[in-house]
Formats: sequence, C-alpha cells, structure tokens
Amino acid sequence: MPKKIAIVGAGPGGLASAMILSSQGHDVHVFEKQPYVGGRNGHFKLGEYTFDIGPTFLSMPHIVEEIFSQSNRDVHDYLDLVELSPMYELQFSNKRVPMYRDENKMIEEIKKHFPGNEQGYLRFMHDTRKKMKALMPLLQTRHHRLRDYVSIRALKALPQLSLGKSVYDVLSQYFTDEKLKIAFTFQAKYLGMSPWECPGAFSILSYMEHEYGVFHPIGGVNQLSKAMAKVVDEHGGTVHLNEGVQEFILQDKKITSLTLESGASFEADEVIVNADFAHAMNHFIKGDVLKKYSQPKLEKKKYSCSTFMIYIGADKLYDMPHHTILFAEDYKKNVEEMTKDLVLSEEPSIYIHNASVTDDTLAPDGHSAIYILAPVPNNYSEIDWAGKQDQFKQLILDEVEKKTGFNDLSGHIVEEKVLTPMQWETDHFVHKGATFSMGHQLSQMMYFRPHNRFEELSNCWLVGGGTHPGSGLPTILESARITTNWLNEEEVAQ
Repeated sequence: MPKKIAIVGAGPGGLASAMILSSQGHDVHVFEKQPYVGGRNGHFKLGEYTFDIGPTFLSMPHIVEEIFSQSNRDVHDYLDLVELSPMYELQFSNKRVPMYRDENKMIEEIKKHFPGNEQGYLRFMHDTRKKMKALMPLLQTRHHRLRDYVSIRALKALPQLSLGKSVYDVLSQYFTDEKLKIAFTFQAKYLGMSPWECPGAFSILSYMEHEYGVFHPIGGVNQLSKAMAKVVDEHGGTVHLNEGVQEFILQDKKITSLTLESGASFEADEVIVNADFAHAMNHFIKGDVLKKYSQPKLEKKKYSCSTFMIYIGADKLYDMPHHTILFAEDYKKNVEEMTKDLVLSEEPSIYIHNASVTDDTLAPDGHSAIYILAPVPNNYSEIDWAGKQDQFKQLILDEVEKKTGFNDLSGHIVEEKVLTPMQWETDHFVHKGATFSMGHQLSQMMYFRPHNRFEELSNCWLVGGGTHPGSGLPTILESARITTNWLNEEEVAQ
C-alpha cells in the first residue's frame, strides 16, 4: 500500500531515496531549505562560471547505474560520464606523479618514480580485491543488532577489517617509499580523517579508484543530483525547494507531522532524514526526547575535519590536470595539525579541481572554473575565521602559484568566492562545519553509527553520511538503498 513519505533534505541520499520510493508508487515529498537540489552535491554560479559546491568526481559508477535501474531508469539517459585518465596528478616537492586506472600505465609510473614497488602495487590490488568482496556485503546491509556481528557474513569479513591497523599501516605492507604510501592513503581525507588513524579496512578507498576509475559528469557532479530530482518528478514525487523543516511534531516516539519554516504543517506516514545528522538532532527534535543522541551526547562524538574552499573564475584556460593534489612537505605534520592539534598549517596540503580542461560547459571559451580545497580543522577548533580568512586564503594562493602550473593565477581572477568552516556551519547547516559528518572510527561504524532505521523514533529513517555505511557519494547512495529496502520490508510486515 502506498505511503506518504516526507524526506528532509535534497542531498544525494534524500534524492536517491525519493527516486526509488516514488518509482514504487509512494507519495514522496522532499523538503529542501536551499533554492537548489543537491545539498553539498549542489552547484552555484559566479557570473558565467559554474562550480560544484562539494564532491568533484564520481567513483564506482555501477552503484549509480543500479540505483537508477531500481527506479526504472537508465542513468546514461541523464548523465554524460567522462572517465578521466590520469585519474589525478599528485604533486610532491620534487615530483609530479599521474595516477592511472590502467594497470600497465600505473606500473610504468611506479617504475619511474618509485622503483622496486611494482609488485607491491599488484599485491595490493590482488589482496584488496578479495577484501572488497568480503566487505561489500557489510557496507550494503543494515546493522541494527549486535548479534549481526556473529553472522556468517560478518565472520567472513572479520579477517578483512585489518583490526588494530590504520590505513597507513596496511599500505606499509605493500610499499617501501613514503610518498607512494601517501599516494594510496590520502583517500582517508575523503572521510575527513588521518591515514594514521583511519581504520585499515578503508584501504579499499584507493582500491576503488584504481579498480573502477574516476569519472566527471559533464556539467559537474551536481548533475547527478539534478538527474535524480528529474526522475523523482517523472515518477510523481515532489521536491519542495526553499521549504526548510523547522520541527518534528511528536506523539510519544512517533513523528506525526513536520512544521515547515513557512509555518505550514505536513503530515506523513514515514520521515526520512537526509539533513546533516547532528544538525538535525539538535534542531528538529525539541525537548528531552532523545537519549542516545541527545545534544550533550552528540557533543562527545568524534567528527571529521572541515574544508576551506576557494572558487575562482579565471580568464585563462590552464593546461593542467583535471585533479591536482599538492602535498605538504611534512604531510604527517599537516594532517596532525588538522585532526589533533586543531590549528591551521603553515604549509597546507591543497586539492585543485581544474574541470574546464575536460568540460567546456563550466566557463566561457578560454576561461577556467577552478575549485581549490584545503582540509582544515572543524569548528571545535574555535578558529577565528573572520580574522583568519584573508590571510589563509592568501597562503593557499601563494602555495598554489609557487608550487604548481597555476603560477599566475592571482592575475587572472575574474570571480572569486571563499567558503570557510564557519560558513559550512551557518550557510550549509553542517554541524561544526565537519563536512564529512561524524568520524569513521570503528567506534562509530556499522552498528555503532546511527542506524538507517533511527532507533529513537518509531517512523524515522536516516540516509546520508551520518548513518551507515558512511560518507562519500557511493556509500551515501548505498545508505539510500539500505533504508528504502528496509522501509518497504516494514510496510509488508504491517
């Protein structure tokens, strides 16, 4: 029997859920505070330049294909995906290393820059392929009972979790060169974590790129959110933009209706929360209803780092890679300053997204839409961004101009926007500006992460980076698949 379902937030997890559920005949309504779809996977314009707000590449496209197929659609009717080769270029103080999905090309680069490590790369791919096969069932299945950990599925995966080891420890089993270890461990930053602290199971992150490739949708990764919103509309669902949720109205532990910021009330049978988890718990649920995730207990959780963003429209087309990652000379010190000391680095690591070299839809002819990101502490650091913003922005631009092929960037800036951790919190409603949500320590993973069927309310469900299986577009899409399948099971049981 069709249900009336309210989804809070039009991020990729909420839109994927809406797409699946609307295709099954449910009456789906997505409420989005912003005037655009996508949340952190949205876009904005500066003059004639278009930018993704957050994610800038798509990996594991087969998951997107499966989600669209489940919604009776072919994603390739909506997105033009371009595989990038090289996937990205890593820039160290004394070398630039392009990274390839193609095994032969990758071996040639390793032979050139890190001789003697070729077999380590082949062993890593072979071993992690087996690890991935064992771990994927854990990442695609709900975790709401401790006894799930003694299931056959979990016991098979247990040896692959690399318990007691960090991502850095795992890669040290394969590579002898420190820079090459960094090349296969920096992906811990996708979770906002240090490779020296991120659980060893996440060595699958670099494997996923090398196995499945890195893709750019023409128009930007934001096109994925737009495509999902279009499918929702085609199936009769509704995405309400500029319509934020103010409060959940409860009767005992059940959400009876949503109070919208417009003052209207909306009744629903089921509610799916795609807003930032900690923000939602702190703002939508009044009083002392929550126990496990009350505000004092949320404050004790561990959260990811944040990001300092510079978006630049430049009147020059730079012949540089689509993705460049510039590493600090002392990368470990930089990571510890970001995650432990909670201070700004004097030499930050920097990511540069130069999508105009691939995609001519983002800027005028001969121009570039350039996106620069530096991982920084979240707002538990209490950094005074109002006072530090200009100085830190100049530091980043100086590093980029001094160390990369963007050596004259400042002289070609036509449009510019800066986004600090404080703005992630105030303008994008991300708790403490932790852009990758709750941390991914083992103490906050699977059963120990907020459950897809939210355990504190009876008709409330979670999708997005704050629930199982975690942050990153592929895992957020998996969260939508887990949640919607479970919700439909509940309906059958009733």
